[in-house]
Amino acid sequence: MASSVTVRQIRREDYAEWLPLWDGYNAFYGRVGATALPAEITACTWERFFNPIEPVLALVGESQGVVVGLAHYTFHRYTIKIEPVCYLQDLFTKPEVRGQGVGRALIHGVYEQARLAGARRTYWHTQTTNEAGRALYDKVAKHLGFIVYSHEAG
Repeated sequence: MASSVTVRQIRREDYAEWLPLWDGYNAFYGRVGATALPAEITACTWERFFNPIEPVLALVGESQGVVVGLAHYTFHRYTIKIEPVCYLQDLFTKPEVRGQGVGRALIHGVYEQARLAGARRTYWHTQTTNEAGRALYDKVAKHLGFIVYSHEAG
């Protein structure tokens, strides 16, 4: 599958294929049913991809004319580097194509976008229980041992 995956920038006409992937990504992280994201967040996220002043960008993986994966990323400043860094925020593939190189191709697509933007560092987070994802991530990046803390203002 990996050789037949095309990674490209998302286009407006991808919405109908992107939305089930986005919903699947959110369901994987428990945002489904009563805890699902409000529709306005999905709509806002989608619009950000096409707004030139927004730093949120998206790639899709396409195979045989079908969108089979997504990668959302952003660039930001970093206090210990002059150049920007790239944060791979969301990565998801259709379950039936997992293990076939789509996720790897999307990660490398983000690496290429980072290179083009002058960012030498790309990083992301995942849950410790995401064993399938981590098996791939261990092959394409280095785990630095950080623990993530978060605070949601209420």
